[in-house]
Amino acid sequence: QVQLVESGGGLVQAGGSLRLSCAASVRIFSINAMGWYRQAPGKQRELVAVIRDYGSINYAEFVKGRFTISRDNAKNTVYLQMNSLKPEDTAIYYCHLARYNIEYWGEGTLVTVSS
Repeated sequence: QVQLVESGGGLVQAGGSLRLSCAASVRIFSINAMGWYRQAPGKQRELVAVIRDYGSINYAEFVKGRFTISRDNAKNTVYLQMNSLKPEDTAIYYCHLARYNIEYWGEGTLVTVSS
């Protein structure tokens, strides 16, 4: 069973920064993809950023230029550096991992951006 443990959420003012971390219980070099989704109140869960097994990275349009996803294979951890945060970035951020075509989710970490 794969476990994902997120950390780094919290309350920040608009324009501030946060870094989310997601530590996996498996070696991430063998995964299909790993990344972050978010879900705001009353909205559907949406992709924020993902790193795929062949190294490509995709960002949602609304975070391009502000967020950066990265990975540390030695620590089995993926990070999401979030800069220039906006109130509309307020959401629960979920870590996602796909391995052998099975999907796994973390419990989520709350990010609140005040105006």
